[in-house]
Amino acid sequence: MTMTIQNQADNQVNADETVWDRGRLEAVHTQADKSQRVRRMFDSIAPTYERINTLFSGGRDRQWRKRTVEIAGVRRGDSILDIACGTGDLLRAFGAGALGPGRLTGADFSLGMLRHAVNSDAPSAHWLQADGLSLPFANETFDITSCAFGVRNFQDLDTGLREMHRVLKPGGRAVILEFTRPANRLIRIVHEFYSARLMPLGARMLSRDRTGAYSYLPKSVVSFVDAGTMCSKLKSAGFARASATPLTFGVVTVYRADKVAT
Repeated sequence: MTMTIQNQADNQVNADETVWDRGRLEAVHTQADKSQRVRRMFDSIAPTYERINTLFSGGRDRQWRKRTVEIAGVRRGDSILDIACGTGDLLRAFGAGALGPGRLTGADFSLGMLRHAVNSDAPSAHWLQADGLSLPFANETFDITSCAFGVRNFQDLDTGLREMHRVLKPGGRAVILEFTRPANRLIRIVHEFYSARLMPLGARMLSRDRTGAYSYLPKSVVSFVDAGTMCSKLKSAGFARASATPLTFGVVTVYRADKVAT
């Protein structure tokens, strides 16, 4: 298990520093310095990130990752790159699969998150600090690229999707697990009240976060693209096919996109 730092500064954010103030929360996806703010935010909340995810999803996050691995269609010996890997929870789910993938690589631009990933129990994983919009890998390197709850944090979504496609081998596939707005109006209202009001309050208390992370996260979901638009963007990025599988009443969606085989 190794970790490589790819020319990124070790910028530790002050836990008392507000990264997402009220004004910026009104347009989270159009901030010119969005990527820097997201990195500082994740550096701050890394120590409690997994625990809070599991608590406030009612433990469903584990099932979402397991289903993502199933949809990826892992074959024995597949090389896997998990982009915006965070603390490594999705890569660990890949490693726990029955077929036993080959090389596991996790990339994230938050050093705080990677420090927790490298101390996790993902066997023989390689971790590196890198931006998903400019991956330090040659074309056609991996069989699977994945990203869990990360693409909506990209500074430029289209560039990130093209990078996922670029580093895939012909016949490879990308899987993306991301929050979405439920199609059912009643479920959407209840879920968004919970995620915008109740969850941020509890998460801030438990994490002692003052960066605004748990106000940013629900805002970044309701203002993000819908499933149809995401599938269209995946095809525009070069993928031959793209599908969307909603889970838990549409609270999250798993996308799979396949690269043309040659």
